[in-house]
Amino acid sequence: MSAPSKELSSPPVSSEARRLFALSAPQVPELHLFQTEQERHLLVVNGSRLFGVDAEAFEALERAQGARDGEAVQRLLKELGVDEAPFIDDAPIESPPIRALSLAVAQKCNLGCTYCYAQQGDFGGPAKNMPLQTALESVDLLLRDVGQGERVNLSFLGGEPLFNRSIIRAATERAVEQARAKGVSLTLSLTTNGTLVNAEDADFFEQHGFAVTVSLDGGQEVHDRLRSFKGGQGSFTRVMENVAPLLARQRQMQVSARVTVTPRNLELRETLDTFVGLGFHSVGFSPMLSSPTGRDEMGHAELELMLEQMVDCGREFERQIIAGRRYPFANMVNAMREIHKGTHRPYPCGAGAGYLGVSASGELAACHRFVGDEEGAMGDLATGVDKVRQARWLTERHVHRQEPCRSCWARYMCSGGCHHEVIQRGRPACDYIRGWLHYCLEAYSRLAQARPDYFGLPPAAG
Repeated sequence: MSAPSKELSSPPVSSEARRLFALSAPQVPELHLFQTEQERHLLVVNGSRLFGVDAEAFEALERAQGARDGEAVQRLLKELGVDEAPFIDDAPIESPPIRALSLAVAQKCNLGCTYCYAQQGDFGGPAKNMPLQTALESVDLLLRDVGQGERVNLSFLGGEPLFNRSIIRAATERAVEQARAKGVSLTLSLTTNGTLVNAEDADFFEQHGFAVTVSLDGGQEVHDRLRSFKGGQGSFTRVMENVAPLLARQRQMQVSARVTVTPRNLELRETLDTFVGLGFHSVGFSPMLSSPTGRDEMGHAELELMLEQMVDCGREFERQIIAGRRYPFANMVNAMREIHKGTHRPYPCGAGAGYLGVSASGELAACHRFVGDEEGAMGDLATGVDKVRQARWLTERHVHRQEPCRSCWARYMCSGGCHHEVIQRGRPACDYIRGWLHYCLEAYSRLAQARPDYFGLPPAAG
């Protein structure tokens, strides 16, 4: 009889997370101010535009912000020459073309993760595989009206998609053939728990340049506690044995680790460095904000701990990039790219717009998380996208219709948060998200000064 496993202790909280919570608290919706060692900075929310400002302008903006004086804020932005017509209006997207589909090719799973949005893989119904015809019709829908030079993405998810390996291969081959004939750029991705991957899969994924995401929640002890087989046995050893050929083969293929963060696996820096050392192309973290049972959901205290750990990872990212080394912390890489682009958008993702999920039975959903959920139903393969439901979704989910988003400086960067999580649980993570974005703005400004070439910028003066 094995000894009961002990609970792992949570990492300590220092003042960094609370500093970020305080500095990132929303004051006025038009701007956000922050400082680094080198400069004072202004984020103009309209268009997500970053500027360096002198001490006098910074102090004036700070006074107007602290007084919640919207008129003074607008006047100062105009005086600085950074006021512009709104980049985003209230109008929802209309009849967006489908350019990404995720296929729930296997609504079944061999793991018993209690936090799984798919309710341990079967989405609350009988276990099922997607038939060949449904998969091929999905590919046809994706590529039906796409024009030469456009980009599309086809994803395979579950449950555990490799329960239906033959369908993945058939759908891939159909998509590759059609994309080649139309002169379309096709990207392919798959999310797996890693327990069924084999060497032939590695060859197939490498051949077609798949982005493979492996769900891993930490080292062996932590992972086995959170992601055990339904019989209770740990899965870590098998996953790592199976994934080794993928890590060894990746050239065209990219193999990433995705960590779902719960109150029971908050040792993020240790996890990140472990998976980077194992050769994963990137490693990313996502907080568990909504689970079907409520188990393992993150509350404010746990999100504070997570922010502390994320910043620790981010600081190491900064050190490594400044030293000229690659450090594949996906959350940071993505944040730096989006800040540099000045990303501003009314929706957090393409869900319900250019991206839809397809169930094993051929129903269309707003995304993979809404498979089997009437809240995000969007029609089916037989009758097509339900344009009425889609239009209502895009109207209601626009960030200008969300509260408290409309008064938050981060609204065009966060865009209201994951639709599924917000609908199921609300917004428990706003402080965490703003704190993380504030840190990322600071880090971007430091890196743009120290390593402008990382962003394709000319060398800093002086």
